[in-house]
Amino acid sequence: MILGAVLAGGMSSRFGSDKALAQINGHSLISLAVDALSGWCDHVVVTGRETAPAPTLPDSPRAGMGPLGGLAAALHYASDEGYDVVLSCGVDAGLLPEDLPELLGAAPAYLAAQPVIGLWPAATAAQLDALLASDVSHSMRRFAALIGARPVEISAPVGNINTPEDLARIARGLPD
Repeated sequence: MILGAVLAGGMSSRFGSDKALAQINGHSLISLAVDALSGWCDHVVVTGRETAPAPTLPDSPRAGMGPLGGLAAALHYASDEGYDVVLSCGVDAGLLPEDLPELLGAAPAYLAAQPVIGLWPAATAAQLDALLASDVSHSMRRFAALIGARPVEISAPVGNINTPEDLARIARGLPD
């Protein structure tokens, strides 16, 4: 079984406001992410927020840990609830490729250009906890290397929305 996890605990400092609520064609970024994952996953959660269009989980072990805090919460939930893997994306990923699970293949794997988008075994929760408790860099790439995840190159870029200009650029490229 696959648990979808929208990692939404960021501070949106470059965006200037809560980018999870920013709109593309009348849909919030958080709703677009939840909807996309819902098409591939048995259940979807949103980490790092108290309100969302899906059940929420607080980041683990605490807020302010970046995307790994959200992923840790999702991995623990997945492990506790009997899910095999977590398919993750950031709230700011823009529109995900329609064939994302096929592109990623078997877990563990992540998009090389955007490592927050990945397929992670639930059984790696303890390894992520150890990383988060350490003094080394807490990055998605470090966690990926730690568990032997494959970086997957894709030809089509996945938009990463960090500024209002990024949002406008992605929205211009979409049909109404």
